[in-house]
Amino acid sequence: MMNIVITAKNNPKIKDTKALLTSSKERKSSGLFVLEGVRLCCDAQKSGCKIKTVFYTENCAEKYSDDIALLKNNCESCFVVSNDVLKSISDTVTPQGVVCVAEMRSNDFEYSQGKKYIALDTVQNPDNLGAISRTAEAFGIDGMVIFGGCDIYNPKALRASMGALIRLPIKICESLETEINKCKRLGLGTYATVPDRSAKDITKTDFSKGAFCIIGNEGNGVSKENADLCDERITIKMSGRAESLNAAAAASITMWELVK
Repeated sequence: MMNIVITAKNNPKIKDTKALLTSSKERKSSGLFVLEGVRLCCDAQKSGCKIKTVFYTENCAEKYSDDIALLKNNCESCFVVSNDVLKSISDTVTPQGVVCVAEMRSNDFEYSQGKKYIALDTVQNPDNLGAISRTAEAFGIDGMVIFGGCDIYNPKALRASMGALIRLPIKICESLETEINKCKRLGLGTYATVPDRSAKDITKTDFSKGAFCIIGNEGNGVSKENADLCDERITIKMSGRAESLNAAAAASITMWELVK
């Protein structure tokens, strides 16, 4: 494939990529998203993501020759860019020298009896979203359901996930009510995690028949409407003065209890 050189930040390809990097609306309308860094870009390609465009610097190509060759051999177009141009489509302080534009995958799956699922009710922080997905993959959670909140293709979320948001089965839903009812029909227990001492102790909850557990928004928790639809409210008992846990920490404890 011929290497085309781009040296201007106002190049249409660069402007389009920057729009994808900074705008969730642009990502959704185009069905494309931006990946940055050698590891994340290569991991996406190996995980089945269709790489549309690769931008890389000459220094990066020298340092990571095999990885850049892999990306170039599995993309539709590739461009050599200057360091300044690369920085203009980067979301990191010290870019590695490679940025890819990829197609979004189908973010949906079917529930199965006896499986364990984690659902996020309007989780806003990209670091929390990324960390939760990384833990979900590590613990073998069968799928993650996203309602509202942070875009899973947010660059910060993708980096925090270490690629888990690309590999993990994910469903983006319009209504948690619909998902809760689907799970109930399959015999899965449905649970809302809440910072309420009167709720059932999570360590005394039986998840052996499968479960759908909802983690709430950082500020407001699981919405009352969604919590009311669940079979039970469960809580992580705390002995200190803190009233609640960070969403990622609460999700990690919840998922550990789900699979232990």
